[in-house]
Amino acid sequence: MNAQPRSVARRAAVKVLRSTGVIPAVIYGKIAPPQNLELNTREFGDAIAHHASENILMDLTVKGDQRPQRLALVQEIQHHPVSGHILHVDFHEVAPDEKVTINVPVESVGEAAGVKTGGGVLEHVLFRLKVRALPKDLPEQIEVDVTKLEIGKAIHIGDIVPPAGCEILGSKELTVLAVAAPVTEAQETAATAAAGETPAQPEMIKEKKEEGKDGAAPAKDDKKGDKKADEKKPAEKKK
Repeated sequence: MNAQPRSVARRAAVKVLRSTGVIPAVIYGKIAPPQNLELNTREFGDAIAHHASENILMDLTVKGDQRPQRLALVQEIQHHPVSGHILHVDFHEVAPDEKVTINVPVESVGEAAGVKTGGGVLEHVLFRLKVRALPKDLPEQIEVDVTKLEIGKAIHIGDIVPPAGCEILGSKELTVLAVAAPVTEAQETAATAAAGETPAQPEMIKEKKEEGKDGAAPAKDDKKGDKKADEKKPAEKKK
């Protein structure tokens, strides 16, 4: 991959660079201080288009630099959230004899026996595994054969044979792939019924309504009754 030093770093200037078909980049590592670079958008896009992962090891040629040849790992690619265009690239410069750690995608190979004959569902629990190796031994992806996986069984990190020269990091008991039992019609009906239930009215509201219906008359009605009784008293006294 060809690159050249980048002199501009401000946001407005970098935006102008992108409009001219240039991708801003940076390279860092233990070998030398960080350095801003420029990449050709089309050339870089073509370079990564044929790879399953964006963790790619590149021979980077920096034109006009004191150290023109660099061995660099594509550490991160920032994409525009809407258009998907590449906005920025981070390179990690490495030495040929220096082990590096990256996250590698996991891909299942074949059709699980529990899915094929038992109607189970293949569950992909971990999509990436952390791998440590020399640059020349870094894999683009790790393929896991699931053809013998039955219902209720799982493949853990400790069950995966790492590629030659690689070490898979992480707890050996962590599940990577598993086959779950199929969901029965009764389970689907129960789940649907549970989701469709309407909550009952609060008991406090119900008791209040019953009290107004069957209990004693409200206080204001008692006052009206007393008033009518007082109105009758003068007439009875006159009689």
